[in-house]
Amino acid sequence: MSPEQQISVLREKVSYHLYRYHVLDSPVISDAEYDALYHELLALEEAHPELVTADSPTQRAGAEPLDGFEKVAHPAPILSLSNAFNAEDLRAWRSRSGRFLPNPDMQLQYVVEPKLDGLTVVLTYENGVFV
Repeated sequence: MSPEQQISVLREKVSYHLYRYHVLDSPVISDAEYDALYHELLALEEAHPELVTADSPTQRAGAEPLDGFEKVAHPAPILSLSNAFNAEDLRAWRSRSGRFLPNPDMQLQYVVEPKLDGLTVVLTYENGVFV
């Protein structure tokens, strides 16, 4: 199968699973299986940038949320979290995020948690009160 055919098949699969997860709230594969498909597609697109299209799942985040969710304006951009599967991924993340620090080499302490879901929740407090 050519890289173009592989990419096409993977885009269909990833899009299908995004729809099942985000729209139907009824996934049929595990997060790990989805991540493997997504990263396979991403690697192929990185190897063949001429085949990347604007409608690829790698070029957008998630899918349309369920109708029950209200849209709100956030006071600052809400950035996506990256997956890390090993120590090398964590070091790469630290290197990328270091550019936002006053001193990129400063020593920090971290808390690492397993990913429980693909949802980002932003809680806002004003003067110590949840709003």
